[in-house]
Order: sequence, then C-alpha cells, then structure tokens
Amino acid sequence: MKFPQQTDGAMRTPATPLDAATVILVRESARGPYEVLLMRRHRKQDFMGGAYVFPGGRLEEADCDPALAAWAGGVEAAAWKRRLQESEIAEQAALGLFFAALRETFEEAGVLLAYGSSGEILDLRDGDTAGRFAGYRLQLMEGKLSLGELALRENLVYALDLLCPYSHWITPEIEPRRFDTRFFLARHPRGQLPIHDTIEMTRSAWMTPAAALGQSEAGNILLMPPTLKTLDELSRFGTADELFTHAGRKRIDVYLPEAFACDDGYGIRLPYDPDYAIARYKLPERSGEPSRILMKDGRWNMIVKVAGLLSGA
Repeated sequence: MKFPQQTDGAMRTPATPLDAATVILVRESARGPYEVLLMRRHRKQDFMGGAYVFPGGRLEEADCDPALAAWAGGVEAAAWKRRLQESEIAEQAALGLFFAALRETFEEAGVLLAYGSSGEILDLRDGDTAGRFAGYRLQLMEGKLSLGELALRENLVYALDLLCPYSHWITPEIEPRRFDTRFFLARHPRGQLPIHDTIEMTRSAWMTPAAALGQSEAGNILLMPPTLKTLDELSRFGTADELFTHAGRKRIDVYLPEAFACDDGYGIRLPYDPDYAIARYKLPERSGEPSRILMKDGRWNMIVKVAGLLSGA
C-alpha cells in the first residue's frame, strides 16, 4: 500500500502543521456516568469527513488579537502559556488558542463559554436571548462580527478559566493536511443547548466515553485516532470531578503519531510505543496502555504492544 505522501517511492517534505484547538464538552448525566459531546463532520469535508469529533478548528489571526485580553477575565498573559505547559510558545499565541477553542465551540456547537453582565455563566434558555445569540453565531461564522464586538454588545467576560488543557496532538508527518491541536476540557453550561451548525457538522450526540467506544467497535460511528485514544482515556474516570482533578494535575505530552505499514494495512505508533522512532517526541513505555492504532475493516483499532507481541485493547 502507499501512504498519502508516497509518490513512486518518494516522500514529499512534510506539510507544516497549523495551530488548532478542540474542546471536549462534559456534562453530568442522571442516567449514569458523565457524557461528552461528539459531532459528525460533513461527509464531503476533505479532512476527517464523516468522522465523529469534538468541536474545534484552526487558530485564526483574529484569535490572537491583543485587544481580546480585555475580555479574558483579567488574567495575566503569561498564565495562558503556563496552563498549556508550552514554554516556547508566544504569550499572544497561547491566549489565542484559548480563544480559538472558545470561538470554535460557539460556531460549531452553539455553546458560548462566557459570563454575562450578572457575572454568572451565560444562560440562553430565554427565547429572545437564544435567538439573538444565534444571530451572533452566524455573524461570527461569516466574519461579520468579532469576539471583541460581541463582548461589547452583551457586556461579556469570556470564561477562558473554564477551559482546562488536556492533551496535545500533531497530525502525522505523512498526511497532506496537518494540525497542531490542543485539546481542552470544559463543563457544559446548563443553560445552553448544543446545536450543530449543519454546515461543517451534520449531527451531534451526547455519549458516555464507553458508549462511544462501543459504537466505534460495532462500526456504527467513525472515530479518528486522537478521538479514539482520548475517549479510551476518558472512559477510565467514573465521574467528571475525577476527570477534571486528573486533568488539572497531569503532564501534557506532545503526541506526534508515527505512521507505518503492516500486513493488515496501516496504522500509527504513539510516542510511548516500544518501536516509536521519532527521537524528539519519544516517551517512556507505558505498560498495558494501547500504543498503536491500526486501520482494519474500515475502522481504527487500539492495540497494546507487549514484549514484541500485539494484542487488541
């Protein structure tokens, strides 16, 4: 088989990854374990078409506007890069990633993490208010409104403090389109109803991480490797409080998966796999944790590599 960048045996220079942000919205459920919001990308999308993902997208120049700091709750600029655990990133870029996460969640899912004039998290259950913000959402998507202008109109303070950095993934070097994506956790505001945008996203659903993994295994939904691995991690926490406590303490490692071919098709190795060979991103091995994700029968499958043997996770 040929990977995307292979042409007559030659490999192209890897594309430069674009900065991006994605948000894992978490809500408590009366029916049992907490749930996360997954959205299906339009099947005609060039990147991950038809896959179920967390809302998110690329960092835009407007997200890094220094003026936005005025609506960031008064937190000093250096704090944002510390929260990302990225010492080399510029302070304005770090703040921009938080704003990109917030903006994309509003554009794609209709959820805006912001404090209203009362100082409480924004509540959109009132019909007039919901309609007004639906209009803002469309204007923002069309580039006719900025986050700063929205904050001025509605006297908002953006709730960047509710975004908890969780992980950091870079698209494999072999892919023609690459992203350098920071994953954030955020609790779903009770007074807002997620509604997919019908443009990039065609369906949205709340699922427990375990249920989403089961739907993937049954072939009912398509999950790409970063989403699949993230859901596997999330499924190990019984409550949202446990998850957020863990996230607030964890070290954020950079995952640049390494693509490889095998007899059954192709797959990726994660940085802690015994055979991972990209020195800059190599991590210590993790016993019993899936370190490979293979494409087989139209879906991605997590694999544990143990002492030269492979076993399904």
